[in-house]
Amino acid sequence: VQLQASGGGWVQAGGSLRLSCAASGNIRSNDVMGWYRLPPGKQRELIASITSGGIADYVDSVEGRFTISRDNAKNTVYLQMIDLKPEDTAVYYCYSRRRSSSNRFWGQGTLVTVSS
Repeated sequence: VQLQASGGGWVQAGGSLRLSCAASGNIRSNDVMGWYRLPPGKQRELIASITSGGIADYVDSVEGRFTISRDNAKNTVYLQMIDLKPEDTAVYYCYSRRRSSSNRFWGQGTLVTVSS
């Protein structure tokens, strides 16, 4: 599985960005997809995931501000981010995994910078 992420950039605090991640290759219809982020000087954290049926889960720090969605026909997952804060600055990585596996396929990462 190959994942191509896009949509990162620079934004002022309070602004919005939308990340996209298109998957190709040996995709299965029930793969779970989601997003991690790696803030500067911190550990990577899982921030959102979504099943093929649309069940989404979020880390508390982004709940209510970020929305994950997916288009199964396009094998693409999105992350709509609003009310961005400087602490959201990070490299964002999309991933997919088999529903029955913990092994992940990774995208290349896209940088989001939020200035105060």
